[in-house]
Amino acid sequence: MTRELAASTLQKLSRKLQDERERLEHIIAEHEREMEQSVIAIGSADRNADPDNVDGGAINVEIEMENATIQNARDMLGQVMHAQDRMEKGLYGTCEITGDPIPVARLEALPYATTTVTATSHI
Repeated sequence: MTRELAASTLQKLSRKLQDERERLEHIIAEHEREMEQSVIAIGSADRNADPDNVDGGAINVEIEMENATIQNARDMLGQVMHAQDRMEKGLYGTCEITGDPIPVARLEALPYATTTVTATSHI
């Protein structure tokens, strides 16, 4: 089933998706640059994560938090790209589970949403 959204609404949501995609791609690229710099600095004493050292443990926690943040950004980027693909195919705004229309208010809040709240709560 296809969803008929007003052209102005579709354009606004398309722009939101593109803005979010660019923001996430920037976060990922910045993280990758920082990781490259960390690899270079890994031999230095201040970046060497000695697990017996309090500073080393703190560095490990920081690295794990950075990795979780970047994984979240990658997951969200996948969702944004999936929503953009659905938009190109004319499926955007239709719940992937039920086939019901996704309320515009939900799409404005989460432009990458591909399910209704009701369908999501039953997963």
